[in-house]
Amino acid sequence: MSDIEDEMLDDAQEEEEDDDEGPAEETNHNVTEGDEEEEKEEEEAEEAEKEEPPPHVPISEEMLRDGLSLLCKTGNGLAHAYVKLEVKDRELTDISVLQSFIHLRYVDMSQNSLQDLSPLGALTHLLSLRADHNQLVGLSGLGELPYLQVASFAQNRIKSMQGFGHPRLETLNLIGNELRDLEGLECSKLTSLHTLELRSNQLLSTAGLNLASLRELYLGQNNISRLEGLKSLVNLTTLHLRDNQLETLDGFSEHLQALQYLNLRSNMVAKLQEVQKLHCLPRLRALVLRENPCEEEEGYRMETLIALPQLERLDKDFFEEEEKREAAETKKARAEMEMPEPGEKEEFLE
Repeated sequence: MSDIEDEMLDDAQEEEEDDDEGPAEETNHNVTEGDEEEEKEEEEAEEAEKEEPPPHVPISEEMLRDGLSLLCKTGNGLAHAYVKLEVKDRELTDISVLQSFIHLRYVDMSQNSLQDLSPLGALTHLLSLRADHNQLVGLSGLGELPYLQVASFAQNRIKSMQGFGHPRLETLNLIGNELRDLEGLECSKLTSLHTLELRSNQLLSTAGLNLASLRELYLGQNNISRLEGLKSLVNLTTLHLRDNQLETLDGFSEHLQALQYLNLRSNMVAKLQEVQKLHCLPRLRALVLRENPCEEEEGYRMETLIALPQLERLDKDFFEEEEKREAAETKKARAEMEMPEPGEKEEFLE
């Protein structure tokens, strides 16, 4: 459809809406009490239908036969058991039977209708858990799985991280949930976590990330307007903050000594001078600032390099040696211009 057709369609829809507004007001005055009650009942029925839980679907023996694999020796070496289970896209709501499958190490139950993972708390040998595309609102029922290394809960409805902490967890995926803050994250129990995916949530701030072992942090597509509590991320090398609400670059800390890659694309940074606040990041090599208002300022690329001479790349393009020389010369010339003349210095000292 062409742009002209789109505009015509939009105009037609607006006209229809305008035409509906007038008669609707007159009609509302003539609605009988019976009609109002009928409308109310319909609304209540619709709400009940929305809130109605999915039908009860437990794991069947057939699903277990199809999903179990990878026969291995058990911990004592005297028996064998299947250690891998994959039951995806089966509309499951009940996994209580898994409490007895204590030898499972790899579990994937993505694309179901699960609201409770607490039966998995008994699987003390679990190494990898994937439960993407379910209906989870929290993770507190999992308990402390002592060997869990990889966990993925993308595209659920998780609102709180209260009670979630696993000492050997290395990778955690929470893309597409409903987290507004990270206050419940038990950082003291996540001492091995090095990759954290939090894209497409509803976070307003970076507070609560007291994770000294973290190396990669993905916070794109949130509502972050404040950078807080970053000083504990002493091993962080990669930070994604694309598509947020940052207007300034306050909050970066000199403790971020390992940070090499920073993505700030599609924020609201209007002044290029904000880049100077990144001077505290000595190892920063790649910076993405595209689609911020400051990109439109004159000398955007050169001024960024003058402020951050250690940069190797801005947005998609690497800096040429000639650009680096020019930036260094410009910076030196500006510094010399700001230095007082010898006579002025003596007069100031007197």
